[in-house]
Amino acid sequence: MPDLSRIGDREKLKPKAGDEPHWHRLRQGVYLGYRPSKKADGGTWFARFYDADTNRNKRKRLGDYGTLTGHDVFKQAKTDAEAWAATVESGGDLARDMVTVKDACLAYLGEKPNSISEGVFRRHVYDDPIAKVKLDKLRRHHLRSWRKRLEQAPALITRTKEGGKRWKERAKSTVNRDMVPLRAALGRVLTPGSPNTDAAWQEALKPFKGADKRRELYLDRDERRKFIDATCEEARPFVKALCHLPLRPGALAGLTVRDFDKRTRSLIVGKDKNDSPRQISLPPVIADFLAAQIKGKLPVAPIFARADGQAWNKDSWKVPIKAAVTVAGLPEAASAYTLRHSVITDLIRAGLPILTVAQLSGTSVAMIEKHYGHLVRDDAEKALASIAV
Repeated sequence: MPDLSRIGDREKLKPKAGDEPHWHRLRQGVYLGYRPSKKADGGTWFARFYDADTNRNKRKRLGDYGTLTGHDVFKQAKTDAEAWAATVESGGDLARDMVTVKDACLAYLGEKPNSISEGVFRRHVYDDPIAKVKLDKLRRHHLRSWRKRLEQAPALITRTKEGGKRWKERAKSTVNRDMVPLRAALGRVLTPGSPNTDAAWQEALKPFKGADKRRELYLDRDERRKFIDATCEEARPFVKALCHLPLRPGALAGLTVRDFDKRTRSLIVGKDKNDSPRQISLPPVIADFLAAQIKGKLPVAPIFARADGQAWNKDSWKVPIKAAVTVAGLPEAASAYTLRHSVITDLIRAGLPILTVAQLSGTSVAMIEKHYGHLVRDDAEKALASIAV
């Protein structure tokens, strides 16, 4: 554990996978964190407190203290971290730092930075009437009204080359996913209300049952080769990587050059849905492919970049992928996620243990069993049939 009070030691620190800060112990259960900047000198400070009552860590973003220099930075950050920890320890965190639903969302992001949650809050909470509702006045009817507005909000399908947008009715599975961050943010600071009363705020955020259906569209290896060949030159490396690795498109787009170690053929996936960094050991064929992508690039550059050097995102990859689907004559519903589903399916079919597949793809064993367990059962039946006498 580094000594953050030493200026020289701080300047030698490198960003950690998943943007996790370097922690300095102040006292039992209280830590001061420092996350060095990837692009400039200095960094961001954090405070962490272990709450023995809930058996959970709480975290707060303190800032970069840009107006301070030298030892004054550590001194002020230490003072702020200890003051915040004392407030939390005395039970005054909610009253002092969080008043409205928006405050709770911002505090949640400070503790668990997550681009997906941040996007949901920005699109569906901050500019909604729910944002200004005080936490101590929050009731079930407030969240029922918010949920109704969420269900009625159209979902963006894609953007056209002319700058237009195409929309569709929001699916129940999408509503379920968009409710998760708000439920987590409120659950962090509020206790569940009595069931079947208006105080039971949590009841309005219950997910639709049976909404998350199993993905059925599968592309075999020949179809995936057609997919790659039909993709424009700019997006082809990104699509090829989706065919090689069982990663979410967003996690793949977030990879930077420093995440890949050519010597050990290892890849660190830091920015993903669960925000838990994981390391993947790659076979030579995939390692060589990644090595070709990072040639001549800076450590902070994206491994898979667009022509302008920017990383891919869901708005930029949709158009070339949809065009490739049409050119290759593949089913119209095929998407970037179809490739991930197809790769996971092949790994399961190859007999790889479900736990290993879950670790590679960055999801839980329960989710793999839910969506791919039928493949294991089918293969088990075939295996049993093959030994019948």
